[in-house]
Amino acid sequence: MAQKGRHIGLPLREVCDMTALKDLHKHDKPREKLVAKGVGALKNEELLAILLGSGVQGKDVRKLAKEIISLMDEGLGQLTLERLCTIHGLGTAKASQILAALELSKRYLIRSNRRITDAADVYQELAKYADRSQEYFLTITLDGASHIIQTRTVFIGTLNQSLVHPREVFADAIADRAAGIIVAHNHPSGTLEPSRADMQITQRLKEVAKLVGIELLDHVILTKEGYYSFSDEGVL
Repeated sequence: MAQKGRHIGLPLREVCDMTALKDLHKHDKPREKLVAKGVGALKNEELLAILLGSGVQGKDVRKLAKEIISLMDEGLGQLTLERLCTIHGLGTAKASQILAALELSKRYLIRSNRRITDAADVYQELAKYADRSQEYFLTITLDGASHIIQTRTVFIGTLNQSLVHPREVFADAIADRAAGIIVAHNHPSGTLEPSRADMQITQRLKEVAKLVGIELLDHVILTKEGYYSFSDEGVL
């Protein structure tokens, strides 16, 4: 009687090959490959397989992923929920996951491609804060090519040197590995002239910027009527 687990009728070499293929499959799974080699080592269908999580009855996740990639290769502009659902086994839930992931990626890519070249760009980026009834102190972190990494609200309220602390201003910039930072705040009063506190804050941030190695590129005051740039005025 054959022992349980023995490969009856197969040469030893074929048995070894089967075992090797099984082990290879185990170590070549998309998630394990990502952990071992990094996300950049994965093929498109492997990335999508991770996103899908599992296949459907009669179709494993890799086959399903390849069919979806073929549809994506025809053009993302024409990719809709209805088109995705034409793939056998792909339901509304997983199709929605794919579309949501693509849209999120697109939004971040568009944002990361925005550049700040002057104070006018800063004003455009932060225009929605220009007519706020409270003062908002904001930061824009930039990479070495002046692309926006992130825009943040650091403080809301009347500005003074004790409240706007350099630690809060530069902590995120350091985490972002930013090459430069722009600070800005709005004047609800509508005046574009910097106050004494504005001048003191700018000088203090300029000194700290030198210490941490992140360039303070500008401090921009925003109002409904326009903006004041410390850089343009030669204060920085």
